[in-house]
Amino acid sequence: MPTRKIVDEHSKNMDKTVEFLRNELKSVRTGRAAPGLVEHLTVDYYGSPTPLKSLATIAAPEPQSLLIKPFDIGCLKDIEKAIKNSELSLAPIVDGKMIRLNLPPMSEERRKQIAQQVKQMGEKTKISIRNIRRDAIKQLEDAEKSKLISEDERDKGKEEIEKITKKHVDAIDEVINQKIDEIMSI
Repeated sequence: MPTRKIVDEHSKNMDKTVEFLRNELKSVRTGRAAPGLVEHLTVDYYGSPTPLKSLATIAAPEPQSLLIKPFDIGCLKDIEKAIKNSELSLAPIVDGKMIRLNLPPMSEERRKQIAQQVKQMGEKTKISIRNIRRDAIKQLEDAEKSKLISEDERDKGKEEIEKITKKHVDAIDEVINQKIDEIMSI
């Protein structure tokens, strides 16, 4: 396996890891209502688990409330049940053909707790990135031992992997800091 292929493959894995973190952070509550808070919820729709975002439109008409309008009115009770059973601790209000979610303001202490959880998510993601780096370096060393690449190619590949790793760790820091700023702002 040539150096370029090893580096590209592991770079793509790092990209996926950062993207996964971004998606995970969408469900973390900030000071404002955001559709990402509930769109990941799984609703039991006619016996099959279905993501809420494919069953309804989710809007944030006001900073402290969400509005969920199901495409099929028949699944209104299923959506309500999924919200009640979730870890969000929100009380859905059925309002005719839609559901309202009022988000109470968070206390300063709760904001700090959530910010700490976000930091932990960032650290776990950094560990994943470092594990990908370790695997890439091992693959480069194995390829060099097998005489598939030269020692110089291995060293250049390691250098490139280090640059890519630093770029992804910096991206994680940026994403985490943005989310913490969102959480801490009122």
